[in-house]
Amino acid sequence: MMETVHVDLGARSYDIHIGPGLLAQSGALIAPLLRRPRVAVVTDENVARLHLESLKSGLQAAGIEMVSLTLPAGEATKSWPHFTRTVEWLLEQKVERNDVVVAFGGGVIGDLVGFAAAVLRRGVRFVQLPTSLLAQVDSSVGGKTGINAPQGKNLIGAFHQPSMVLADTQVLGTLTERDFLAGYGEVVKYGLLGDFEFFQWLEANASRAAAGDMAARIYAVKRSVQMKAEIVQRDETEQGDRALLNLGHTFCHALESATGYSDRLLHGEGVAIGCALAFELSAQMGLCAQEDPSRIRAHLRDMKTKVDLSDIQGDLPDADGLIALMAQDKKVVDGKLRFILARGIGKAFVTADVDPALVHSILTAALKNR
Repeated sequence: MMETVHVDLGARSYDIHIGPGLLAQSGALIAPLLRRPRVAVVTDENVARLHLESLKSGLQAAGIEMVSLTLPAGEATKSWPHFTRTVEWLLEQKVERNDVVVAFGGGVIGDLVGFAAAVLRRGVRFVQLPTSLLAQVDSSVGGKTGINAPQGKNLIGAFHQPSMVLADTQVLGTLTERDFLAGYGEVVKYGLLGDFEFFQWLEANASRAAAGDMAARIYAVKRSVQMKAEIVQRDETEQGDRALLNLGHTFCHALESATGYSDRLLHGEGVAIGCALAFELSAQMGLCAQEDPSRIRAHLRDMKTKVDLSDIQGDLPDADGLIALMAQDKKVVDGKLRFILARGIGKAFVTADVDPALVHSILTAALKNR
């Protein structure tokens, strides 16, 4: 059942393999990349408990030795202290420039380890082995790596493409319902930004994927990474089109900062809320039909994911406070915040021509409904 999507970036090209049972095949798939039969794996406590032995067995089947470092789980790990610990551990393991580092976990581990690989010896190769839906459909593909700063999310990092991505869809069966649904925020984003037919497919089939239907899961992951690969091939370092992938993220990153990058709001949940807000903004600007935000919210509600600010527990800043957090976003150019808006479902575009008063009004209304 393995599907393969190729990311064509010339000398930095790589394949994304998608399907069940890839941990068992990991050794055979990774072996062609290796100069010596040894890899350094970085993971987190949750993934290590559930899957590290399976990965070790898969690697050993191809005669590959594994050393591993286990970090705490959670967004707080995407920070200088754990980045420093990871780089120094890789140096202690005498990882050479021709070796391969494996990022084995969700988006936090993928981003952190990819950044460590980018700077270690001025760049070593790494393989993404994403274990969450969010990482499989989004963060493991495209070469964005990095850590968070007190000033905001992903403000420190580098572009460093993986040498391979292995998305084992069987591993998704061990996710909690909340973690799986958080990842769904990134899946639906692809339909909203550029493929109305995919959004329609999701309306009809996403509940089957959430319930464990393997064929539906494989297709959801494959179509998502196909769309991301197409955009990354056109714009690897986000000079233009790649910014479309940030649909929902301008609002999301401010909300994540407001909630202290805690379990109050998972990244994919913030993306789902952010997409709903982006379409609300688009509708109020007369760019898309008034029915579009309602249709999107209805689908997200059907999928039982977060949709509105009222779904976030605890206090939030007022509209001014959220806008101040948005101003720290990487999408600020010449002091103006760029938004990803839409002329309809599947028709996203990037603009800086947004009335701040309207953004304030939408956030104020959303906060009143809490």
